[in-house]
Amino acid sequence: MGRHALKKRINVVGAVLTRGQTILAAQRSSTMSLPGMWEFPGGKIEPNESPEQALLRELDEELLCSAEIGDHVATTEHEYDFGIVVLTTYYCSLVGKEPRLTEHAELRWVDAAELDQLDWAPADIPAVERVMKDFLV
Repeated sequence: MGRHALKKRINVVGAVLTRGQTILAAQRSSTMSLPGMWEFPGGKIEPNESPEQALLRELDEELLCSAEIGDHVATTEHEYDFGIVVLTTYYCSLVGKEPRLTEHAELRWVDAAELDQLDWAPADIPAVERVMKDFLV
């Protein structure tokens, strides 16, 4: 048993909300871990929830908006001090109301080609790279 085995795995889900050639990025606030870094909005998958159910609930709670969930983008693991985050991201499109700030410092629609100019949370970077590839086609 290595020390690695003791770390807890935290399953989280993220929304890559798209509008035309732009993607919604959310900046973590000073009260969150990784303050100031950018992420795809989302959160922990609760017991008995599917990733899709968790995503819709988190968007409702965090951004007060609702979305249609599309294709899977990426599932990646990143080891932080506090545990191993397993992040699954999906393309989403907004349904109805604009996202609103409740927990984050800022929300920004970013041109897909410029996503890599933001300081992304480490767990989100593989998804960012995948999205940029998808949009450059």
